[in-house]
Amino acid sequence: MAAAPKIQLDVVTPQKLAYSDQVDLIEGPAVDGLIGILPKHAPLVTAMKIGVVRVVKDGEEIQIAISEGFMEVRPDQINLVVRTAELPEEIDIERAESARDRAEEKLQSSGENIDFARAEASYERAVARLKAAGHNDRSYTTTV
Repeated sequence: MAAAPKIQLDVVTPQKLAYSDQVDLIEGPAVDGLIGILPKHAPLVTAMKIGVVRVVKDGEEIQIAISEGFMEVRPDQINLVVRTAELPEEIDIERAESARDRAEEKLQSSGENIDFARAEASYERAVARLKAAGHNDRSYTTTV
């Protein structure tokens, strides 16, 4: 029996190659909604937003927290180029919780000096980190 086809996934940030492997599929937060990619997918380029990319390889799943960027897909290769990418073992849970709490406070305040877009992005990044690390002790929403 032939091995199931794989697709090469490279997750790249300005600082590093965050992840590189042959995988079975990925799902991620494209700007138009959740997108899934399997081997031999039609070529495509799409913008990505802050969230979690789910990677499946040989029945094992890993979640990678990403910031905005873009994804280029070819039938045998996925290039995910994003501002930041963090694997679960790289995530500092306490720091992510603190960032989430600070962002929530800013979003709930009615101060004139609050940059709501920046606070919301900070909140979304913290929530993505916590989800990728498997730290789901409460329900998260990305719209406040």
